Amino acid sequence: MKVYLDGQLVEKADAKISVFDHGLLYGDGIFEGIRIYDHNIFRLEEHLERFEFSAKALMLDLPWTRQEISDAVCETCRANGLKDGYIRLIATRGQGDLGLSPWSCPNPSLIVIADTIALYPPEHYEKGLKIVTVPTRRMNPAALSPAIKSLNYLNNIMAKMEARQFGALEAIMLNDQGLVAECTGDNVFIVHRGEILTPSAQQGALKGITRDSIFDIAKGLGLKIAEHELTRYDIWNAEECFLTGTGAEVIPVVALDGREIGDGKPGPIFKQILQAFHKRVREEGTRL
Repeated sequence: MKVYLDGQLVEKADAKISVFDHGLLYGDGIFEGIRIYDHNIFRLEEHLERFEFSAKALMLDLPWTRQEISDAVCETCRANGLKDGYIRLIATRGQGDLGLSPWSCPNPSLIVIADTIALYPPEHYEKGLKIVTVPTRRMNPAALSPAIKSLNYLNNIMAKMEARQFGALEAIMLNDQGLVAECTGDNVFIVHRGEILTPSAQQGALKGITRDSIFDIAKGLGLKIAEHELTRYDIWNAEECFLTGTGAEVIPVVALDGREIGDGKPGPIFKQILQAFHKRVREEGTRL
């Protein structure tokens, strides 16, 4: 397996950064998770735009053009013969001194990993997930914007560990007001009276690339979709629930906190969305 590291493709065992890189020391850096389907990199331009936005928000100056980063992503996929899989694009602040100051890091690092991924066992895509609400709250947007895909994911990791302690593969995270923000790695959608609803970034939700594609798909299918404040009560009493994310794609949820959602099976609107999503990912993006 080849990994792109600062302009070179190196073997996995040789893909190393300094222990003084602030991405390691402080989580100071950004990333994007990107999918490739049948040689088609799904919404690469949108991912690269968000990558740049995250960098700007962290005042991380990227010395590479968008085309250079795009070329690095494509080159890594080709080098690994990747037809279907997952791409992790990373920029770290770079090597510097001990201490928080980013000004001691003159040269950021660019890393591209192209491999396969499987977040959930296949049967859960057919039968649905049973998830829980965890005590760890989503970080307040006033502290760190959820729009930033930073390397510091401890908030989500803590929630993921709590989900496992409760015997679940995924969990709902609430914000400071007790409203639904998102899951540990996915955006959450419900269907209420035939309308698809999802939390907004103001509630702590990441502006997911897959999430955005669901809005496009729903509108194309003539389905009502909107951002809306959601509580656990709303999910318990929803007709359907499903999650979206680059790694997870689109997966149904059939229970939350021991309460069955709808009839306890993946619903018809989810199935429409999933079918349209599978078609779209092979048509929309950057061909290798």
